Amino acid sequence: MSIFVAKVKDHSGKVFKEKIEAASAEQARLVLKNRYVAVGKIDKSGFEIDLSALELALAKVTVKDKAVFSRQFSVMVNAGVAIIRALGILADQAPNAKLKRALLAISAEVQQGTSLSDAMSKHPECFNDLYVYMVEAGEAGGVLDEVLMRLSTLLEDMAALQNEIKSAMAYPVTVGIFALLAFLGMTIFLIPVFGGIFESLGAELPLLTRTMLTISDILRSWKVLIPIVGFTVISFLLRTYYKTPWGRLQIDGFMLKMPLFGDLNEKIAVARFCRVFGTLTRSGVPVLQCFDIVCNTIGNQVIVNAVMNAKADIQQGGMISLAIQKENVFPPLAIQMISIGEETGELDGMMEKVADFYEDEVQQAVKALTSMLEPIMMVGIAFMVGTILLSMYLPMFSIFDQLA
Repeated sequence: MSIFVAKVKDHSGKVFKEKIEAASAEQARLVLKNRYVAVGKIDKSGFEIDLSALELALAKVTVKDKAVFSRQFSVMVNAGVAIIRALGILADQAPNAKLKRALLAISAEVQQGTSLSDAMSKHPECFNDLYVYMVEAGEAGGVLDEVLMRLSTLLEDMAALQNEIKSAMAYPVTVGIFALLAFLGMTIFLIPVFGGIFESLGAELPLLTRTMLTISDILRSWKVLIPIVGFTVISFLLRTYYKTPWGRLQIDGFMLKMPLFGDLNEKIAVARFCRVFGTLTRSGVPVLQCFDIVCNTIGNQVIVNAVMNAKADIQQGGMISLAIQKENVFPPLAIQMISIGEETGELDGMMEKVADFYEDEVQQAVKALTSMLEPIMMVGIAFMVGTILLSMYLPMFSIFDQLA
């Protein structure tokens, strides 16, 4: 993407220069023609290209960015604003450089006759399959504004759940970091001072003190690189193993069986499945296609495999609840509620109710987990500091005995 400068004339007859980011001068002209009465000569601005490229490389389209865009886009479409013009207006005010570039490109492609969903599909870094298929369903049914509003609600719910988990875990993570820094500071700077005093007095050091002095020596020498390199290598191997089908299945299976966190991970996956599936079916996306889209949002391979196996049963005429029940990964309550939704013909509404229930369960589980972690971390910090202080004071007793 480059920055272009063009002379334009607005509806009041005023002539001025307008800057625009686009892939080419032709694309810039197409976008500007939709905004202004006349567009003159277009030149490339050489000074700002590097800054734009740097900003673009650092930008990341968040769930919140897409939620805000979807809600604003829905309101404008519902108000009768042409899609091309709405995209241009939203691109101008988009705070995210990557989203801004995508909207400008999409606007130019739609102006050339491409459908909105096809244009969005060319920008997967901003609009994933879930977004594209819902927009496609909205275009086909003539209810694009309603679908965009559902998308914004869906994305806002997903963002709220993520923020709930992040905010709940912020305290224990912060305490853990400060505890680690305190341990390193006391071990690297405090223990050697006491070690020098004990050595000058010729005191006999107990095992705990010798152990802490050894740890201090390791942290202050090149040997500290050994655990760092070892941790880096293990992390790299785990990431590489996770990229393999078997490794991903094994690690995700372990994530569902972890003490304390396993039940939480299962509830998050179930809530996400039901929320996305309910929104898709309510927007008019075919059920079998919903399964393919949902699999990209679940985030756990064990549950993804179960959903795909259930899809195979449904293709043969089975019910969704029975197909999912056979896989034995969804909670019984969720299966019963989905079954009721199928029997009453309100599957999309029941899916969203299941999602609401399990999102509340996730919030309560996170609060319970953090309330449990806080005293554990306090005890751990007290044990750590107590161990360091005890290792420093134990030799003093033998010194006092020698003086006596």
